[in-house]
Amino acid sequence: VQVTESGGGSVQAGGSLRLSCTAAGFVYESGYMAWFRQVPGRHREVVAAVFVGSGRTEYDDSVKGRFTISQANTKDSVFLLMSDLKAEDTAMYYCASEIPFDARRERNHPWSSPLRYRYWGQGNQVTVSS
Repeated sequence: VQVTESGGGSVQAGGSLRLSCTAAGFVYESGYMAWFRQVPGRHREVVAAVFVGSGRTEYDDSVKGRFTISQANTKDSVFLLMSDLKAEDTAMYYCASEIPFDARRERNHPWSSPLRYRYWGQGNQVTVSS
């Protein structure tokens, strides 16, 4: 499975950016795809997730009302629209997928844990200047 991200870049506070993520190399099945972010010296933290298939979405409280995660009709891509960006949103953003599904990981880790996800993109930098 290959996870490929695009988008990101630099923007001023209050602006918007869109991240895209495509997963390839697997037979479609339902499961979570998510966006995480990480700054140097800190743990990787979840931003948002979508359950591919039903389209159910989950968000970290820090981005609710500002970020929107969505899935493509083809079910192999997810997008993160980031609006009203703040300086504290500056981070490396990673796309992650649990598809193909791993029942053991699903039992032991919630959607918000990076340990749930087996497949990761290379990361895209998002920089917000105030």
